[in-house]
Amino acid sequence: MTELVQIAPPAVWWGLAVVLMGLGVLGTVLPVLPGTILVLAGIVIGAWIDGFERVSPWTVGAITVLALLAWLTDYVAALLGARKAGASPLALIGAALGTVAGIFTGLVGLLFLPLVGAMAGEYWARRDSGRAAHVGLATWIGLLIGTVVKVVLSFVMIGIFAVAWWV
Repeated sequence: MTELVQIAPPAVWWGLAVVLMGLGVLGTVLPVLPGTILVLAGIVIGAWIDGFERVSPWTVGAITVLALLAWLTDYVAALLGARKAGASPLALIGAALGTVAGIFTGLVGLLFLPLVGAMAGEYWARRDSGRAAHVGLATWIGLLIGTVVKVVLSFVMIGIFAVAWWV
């Protein structure tokens, strides 16, 4: 075992790893937490506890690729939805601000304030309410798809880690 594992018992490190993975899963939905990065950090700590004997560096590398894919998907999905609808940069900024505001208003706000923000941004940019509604909806659907993909990839990352640990 490494020196840091000797400083604290493995149970403390496992507790940290599990907490990081749990916060990471929450972070895939809550934009204030860097979800997939926290999941990855928990996995790296879990693999490191026994010196990467059960979970190899190659496995951690593959999981890292999934984390990067999840991180990219988050941005690409929203941008593709917005681009398909011809969104202005203000619509994307509005969606981001709506997402942040949604954190403070609960699940309903988290689900719908990105839509409202994208619509407001697009309306501000072009002064066309019909277009603003169309762009807002497309951007919002892109954000939701990105979130679903992030959640799925986070669980896949944890699943690969668990299988590698127990097999």
